[in-house]
Amino acid sequence: MCGIVGIYDAGGVSFSLYHALYALQHRGQESAGITTFDGGRIHKHKGQGLISEAFDEETLRSLEGIVGVGHVRYPTSGANLPENIQPFNFRFREHFFAIAHNGNLVNAKALRENYEANGEIFSTTSDTEVIASTFVQEFKRSSNVLDSIVHCMRTLQGSYSVVMMVDGCLYAFRDPMGIKPFCLGKTESGYIVASESVAVDALRGELIRDVRPGELLQIDAQGIRSRQIAIAKRKAHCIFEFIYFARADSVLEGKLVYDVRRRIGEHLYEEAKVKADLVSPVPDSGTSIAIGYSHRSGIPYLEALMKNRYMGRTFIKSSQREREMAVRIKLNPIKQHIRGRSVVLVDDSIVRGTTSGRIVNLMKEEGASEVHVRIGSPPIIAPCYLGVDMPTREELIASDKGVEKVREHIAATTLHHISLAALVDAIGIQIEDLCTGCLTSHYPVQIEGESCAQRSVDIVGGTYQTKLLEAKGA
Repeated sequence: MCGIVGIYDAGGVSFSLYHALYALQHRGQESAGITTFDGGRIHKHKGQGLISEAFDEETLRSLEGIVGVGHVRYPTSGANLPENIQPFNFRFREHFFAIAHNGNLVNAKALRENYEANGEIFSTTSDTEVIASTFVQEFKRSSNVLDSIVHCMRTLQGSYSVVMMVDGCLYAFRDPMGIKPFCLGKTESGYIVASESVAVDALRGELIRDVRPGELLQIDAQGIRSRQIAIAKRKAHCIFEFIYFARADSVLEGKLVYDVRRRIGEHLYEEAKVKADLVSPVPDSGTSIAIGYSHRSGIPYLEALMKNRYMGRTFIKSSQREREMAVRIKLNPIKQHIRGRSVVLVDDSIVRGTTSGRIVNLMKEEGASEVHVRIGSPPIIAPCYLGVDMPTREELIASDKGVEKVREHIAATTLHHISLAALVDAIGIQIEDLCTGCLTSHYPVQIEGESCAQRSVDIVGGTYQTKLLEAKGA
């Protein structure tokens, strides 16, 4: 989770970074930060909360420069502390650096312990600082940015999409398996790299393509240069980005997420047909899936739940009564659409089962005669170690319960999860190029105590295969 953006633009970058981060707000609501460089010094600002809470116009005007990086944070590694707000900024040998990261390193703990044993002191608990330290280890020796990024790719294990600003130059690199999304776009007077294409859209820019797995992009006054640093035999794009996490209007790996989710809904109907009066999503993540289900089944699409979009993530839920009240505040049933009717209720996933049970109960309390639950992901049976914040295996309801037991737990009339084969078909990417760890317990990288589908990675090395890119079709 988290959203990152880097922009190079001769007209200034602070407001563009702000608007791009606004488009990525769904990827992190805990904190936000922007760093720019004006040719002589760094300008930076960070704050807790939403991007609109952390920044105002006066602050943005003070962030001068033609290159900058930004970040919105949802923590998977590192505590909710002010010092963990990114980008991280530092100065070394008269150079100014800023770095922001989306992903999760599986060897961060081992690297940190090794650096600490050699006398290094860490000021945060984030694995992004581990990336910065890995970079600096090589930069101390070579004073070469490219060599230092190659060293990072040799050393880091896990998922990482990284934007790094070194003085007036922007760098962007992605892990060799392309686990987390990352794209390149062209704006009216510059270039942007970001977690999702919606950030490019926010600036009325043109999406060029995805940053390739294992690729390093360098963006400055000379344009864009591409270097293929690492090559993996197979990719491992996060399957949950397509199911839930990415915005529906984003394009990931050439696939419009909305279309993927619509096809998921069509497959759900074909796999488990049922007669009902209406199809309703659990908003908002189930919406496009429900539209696909309705289209294929011919059952009318009608919203049975209305989402309160002004309810913050920090709602206090210290008791069972408060948790139940939170569901009612967030999702208000439309009684006239529900009473006496059979409802197909569509959602993206079931994690602990607690919220699903409350929603089904809410529908029944308002008079639904039947509630048929349809889920756009296979059962989630294992944690994610690579960048999506999921509970432990013990907390996942499907880790030790079959579908029928889960159905009983949430009190649904019927329950069906899409099959993995149908999900892969809806995405349109072969299963060998997807990370399915949370659905299968088989991970693309070695994780202690877990099964690994080994995927070898080759580091290209010193030649970097440098290629100057044109703006179109790069």
